[in-house]
Amino acid sequence: MTDSSTAEARFTPEFFRFLRELAKNNNRAWFIANKSRYETAVRDPSFAFVRAVGPKMESLSRHLVADPRPVGGSVMRIYRDIRFSRDKSPYRTSVGIHFPHEPVGAEEEHLPGFFLHLSPADSWVYAGMWQPEPPRLLQIRKALVNRPAEWKKVRAAVPEIEGETLKRPPPGFDPGHALIEDLKRKGFTSGLQIKDSVVTGRDFPDRFISLCRSLDPLNRFLSNAVGIAY
Repeated sequence: MTDSSTAEARFTPEFFRFLRELAKNNNRAWFIANKSRYETAVRDPSFAFVRAVGPKMESLSRHLVADPRPVGGSVMRIYRDIRFSRDKSPYRTSVGIHFPHEPVGAEEEHLPGFFLHLSPADSWVYAGMWQPEPPRLLQIRKALVNRPAEWKKVRAAVPEIEGETLKRPPPGFDPGHALIEDLKRKGFTSGLQIKDSVVTGRDFPDRFISLCRSLDPLNRFLSNAVGIAY
């Protein structure tokens, strides 16, 4: 088994091969029989990637966190929480790696950051805030109203903004506002899809940072809107 402290920060084709096979054999017996493959091809390279990307993240913001700890760090656990789910499949068939903004006060979630979703033929890097708490969401909506030209520049710089939306305009905002569709949003994220061949390339850590830089205007606007350093 490869030591996760020395693993190369590279995802090989075996990374996606294992995830495809896991999707077809999502059960404990198969996973236990193939656990060494998981550790060598998926787990260890994921931790190594976080370590390699961490210093590079500082070129975007010194407030972003790249945490390579095996538990509680940037890499999501492969084990699914199935207690309240109808889907009792025990394992995730994708890898999620998040690079969040450092905690602000007692708040640890729903702050701007980056998220890397790795899955066969369906890998993405995302930026933004997913369903911020109501006080933060109100701050963002007010920023859209107060700085519409700046927001329009962000919209032009990044791919389509995603996120759930309200059916009706939020209370206190003009239903006829030019940005009403954005004001109805409950979250603000944007993503870029990544080919498997890019993920398995030796230069993927640098390519990843380049993709993050393309999405960074969204994080900067949102950070400014909610009053946190970025």
